[in-house]
Amino acid sequence: MDEGLKKTSKGLLDSSQKVKMDVRSKSLASQDEIDKNKWMVRAGIKRMVVRPPEEYDIQLREDRIGRYLKKYLSKFIFAEFSDEYMKKGGMTELMKGVPIPLRREDLASFAGGNGIKPTTLAANMAWIMGIDPHFQYTPHYVKFLLKIFNWKISEGMLKTGRDAAERQEFDEACIHFRATLCMNPEYLHGMYSYARVLREMYMQSDNPEYVGRFKAEALDFFELTTEAHPRHAQSYYYLGYAYLNMGLYTKAKIAWQRFNSFTRNAKDRREISKRLKQIEEPVKIENAINKVCQGNLGENLTLLEHHQTTEYGNWWPLYYYLGIAYKSQGRRKDALNSFRRVLDLNPSHLGTMEELRELYEDMKDKELSEKYRKKIEVIKKALEEENAALSKKVKKERPTEDRIKMAKPIEEKKKTIIKRLKP
Repeated sequence: MDEGLKKTSKGLLDSSQKVKMDVRSKSLASQDEIDKNKWMVRAGIKRMVVRPPEEYDIQLREDRIGRYLKKYLSKFIFAEFSDEYMKKGGMTELMKGVPIPLRREDLASFAGGNGIKPTTLAANMAWIMGIDPHFQYTPHYVKFLLKIFNWKISEGMLKTGRDAAERQEFDEACIHFRATLCMNPEYLHGMYSYARVLREMYMQSDNPEYVGRFKAEALDFFELTTEAHPRHAQSYYYLGYAYLNMGLYTKAKIAWQRFNSFTRNAKDRREISKRLKQIEEPVKIENAINKVCQGNLGENLTLLEHHQTTEYGNWWPLYYYLGIAYKSQGRRKDALNSFRRVLDLNPSHLGTMEELRELYEDMKDKELSEKYRKKIEVIKKALEEENAALSKKVKKERPTEDRIKMAKPIEEKKKTIIKRLKP
């Protein structure tokens, strides 16, 4: 690059390339369009969910994890394109006043008169977009990169992210996958890779808030990937495990059944078939619990009672919902026994303590009612203190716009004046 950044160098690239396809301008299929594609329905790839952009577009949706990536902004300082370059490339309206990210070594190149390659600028922009997709100039970077490189730039960002993941440099990988999604929010490999790296990141952390944020983001993107790309088997594979870890057995079953219907990997199919057999009983228990909560007792209550003597006899939710069912029937003694069993298995379960407090209050047992009321207060206070301590660990981040440090203009070097010595 010979020209281009204001007061630093004089050029960038004579870009005569036209944008082949602005992938972000592609709208989602309407329900009418989906219904017309009957062959898609028969093949099992009908898109059942079409979310609004603010739920799937990384530039618009809530950014749960950006606070953990903002530290990388310190690697960059910003300059601006020269008026000459913007006019020459027909980008004055798009890039006027837009801060351009540079690393310190890039400035050194300017000072030496070497300029910066367009690929280097693209790499820098990818970092900024990935660190903060909500940055007000992200849409400018997207349009600029499409104008210079066309839509295939997304593949380059994806490869950079995958290479970083192979090196176990997960922050860098995550940033590049987020940048890929800024270019195209429904790019299959970008969505899936982002979800996968999030999973790797939270599995290596013991920070509860970090784990919670990354786990929620990963779950969202595995779900979004299956919605936008219904035949992508591997997304169902990991989505099933995510649901399983949350105790959502019916959802895990549905996800894994979809995986088995699409995968071509015989080994993975055998693994998931085995898992499906393992969760058959938990699925029945979960269905019975749901029906009990709806007031449909009878055989559902009998099924829950039966599992008290099976391998699920130490599963605290079983006893909690038994207690709810007994309480609805006026069977106070059975309800008390079930709720006490919950606290044997999960001593700090607030919902159970509240049920016990209400039962003892109805029974006019002030002593025991007060005992559980105080326990509830103690646990709530402990949780509030824990949450306050966690929030202090994560500093409140200023918006990226407030962190921009503009590069100082590089002055032209003065010529050395040689003075002749008098003879």
